[in-house]
Amino acid sequence: MKLAEGVARLERFGEIARLLWKYGRSDLVEQAGIAPELKEEPVLEGDAAARAEQLADDLEAMGPTFVKLGQILSTRADLLPPPYLEALARLQDRVEPLPFEVIERAVEEELGVRISKAFLTFDAEPLASASLGQVHAAALRDGRLVAVKVQRPGIRDRIREDLEALGSVASLLDKHTEWGRRYHLEGMIREFGGSLARELDYRAEAANLEQLAGQIAEFDLLYVPQPVHDYTTDRVLTMELVRGRKVTDISPMARLEMDGERLADQLFKAYLKQILVDGRFHADPHPGNIFLTDDGRVALIDLGMVGRIPDDMRSDLLRLVVAVGEGKGGEAAQVALDIGQVVDELYDPSEYRRRVEDLVQRYHGARVEDIEVGSIVMEIAHIAGSAGVRVPSELTMLGKTLLNLDAVGRALAPDFDPNASIRENAAELLARRMRREFSPGNISNAALEIFDFVQRLPARANKILDRVAENELAIKVEAIDERTIVEGFQKVANRIAMGLVLAALIVGAALLMQVRTTFTILGYPGLAILCFLGAAFGGLALVGSILLGDRREKRSASPSRPGENRL
Repeated sequence: MKLAEGVARLERFGEIARLLWKYGRSDLVEQAGIAPELKEEPVLEGDAAARAEQLADDLEAMGPTFVKLGQILSTRADLLPPPYLEALARLQDRVEPLPFEVIERAVEEELGVRISKAFLTFDAEPLASASLGQVHAAALRDGRLVAVKVQRPGIRDRIREDLEALGSVASLLDKHTEWGRRYHLEGMIREFGGSLARELDYRAEAANLEQLAGQIAEFDLLYVPQPVHDYTTDRVLTMELVRGRKVTDISPMARLEMDGERLADQLFKAYLKQILVDGRFHADPHPGNIFLTDDGRVALIDLGMVGRIPDDMRSDLLRLVVAVGEGKGGEAAQVALDIGQVVDELYDPSEYRRRVEDLVQRYHGARVEDIEVGSIVMEIAHIAGSAGVRVPSELTMLGKTLLNLDAVGRALAPDFDPNASIRENAAELLARRMRREFSPGNISNAALEIFDFVQRLPARANKILDRVAENELAIKVEAIDERTIVEGFQKVANRIAMGLVLAALIVGAALLMQVRTTFTILGYPGLAILCFLGAAFGGLALVGSILLGDRREKRSASPSRPGENRL
């Protein structure tokens, strides 16, 4: 069994190496030493768009792990150029549905009851089928209509094996290639594995549905289906059935009957609140996950992927979104630099700022239908990555989310202006953040810290004054001793000068050996011999001075730490 697993892992390892070789990263494969059997795989030719589409097809053929990897890579504008981001963003994991007998057995094993006992009806034909699971419509015994999401049997083991192979390749690339060290691929694979593990836990998705419903409760036109906990496990998720259609399937007649502008504005505002105030948001709002319900609301489904943004980063992301919305390219460049990390010695700050400013200004005066805030944020991340600035994944995830929202907003209202929505909502979002900072809990924590400081201050002050009175106060400064450095430089300079003098004597003696003279020593020109003797004695004296001087300094070295002064 272990032999079979090892063979399968090696085969997967080879498929990943072929993928890198095929799409222009043969240098990585060769540097990592994993390219001995790839000669039959030609480098793909053609324009970038064609290569990107072929990459999406190849990832889809390699299975669910690589489909999800492609979807994650579609958010990494710092790694891939725009054609690849667009192709991977359209990547869908549509697969042939499993036979109903397999689904029935999986549901019964998870719920511990026959499917006919748990449900009044259960449709054999799936509503949707993906690589991780498929969804069936059903009705509970009380008549409520639900959607049942069933995880494919054995999918967790397959993903675990794929992640192990990806981790091995990433480790090799990090150790043996400059590109790997620059982007820390092994860390990216670990992060990807954690995201996949959360997506495979349907109890976590049920919790996400409840939390998101609470976050958007103030928006009357938005709706999140709620889970049915008694019929939910970590492999089966039962939730309310959404009656409606995808926003991309709205007919022109239906668009006339709805308030698309208000729907788009509420949706955009809700996501800005999730991202910039709550720090927790639906990370996959592509048009296939946004439905227009029969009662005229917008429903958000498929919450397996939820993004989280640290509190200290939300203010910076809010500043970035506002700067992009107002056309302030210089401020947008500075914010992206503040939240990123310069990792490349070739980083050129003036060129980086110029490119970001040109990008933002190019879109600032554009027509409403040409403005895509998410696309601008993604391009800023790409510029930063190519300029040697490593930006956090939260920035590219923000860009991908806003890009999807742009598409959904225009599907609801073709004239929707995301920039105007950002400008209108920025002040309110900032006020919400300030109110949250001044919440009773934060104020209580600050008050406790102040109280603790005031309570301990007298004792600490007395301790310092006692040390001063007894002349025991010591200030330790870890600093460079400039005097020692200067003395060291002087010694080095003196020894170099002495060496040059001795070298000059030797060269002069060699030249004088060719001059005939009556003054000789041992049959050789006298002046030349004197120069040789002077150089010899000077060299011995220099060596002795070096050895004795260094030994004397070593003996007299103080045992106390340098830079410590007593007051």
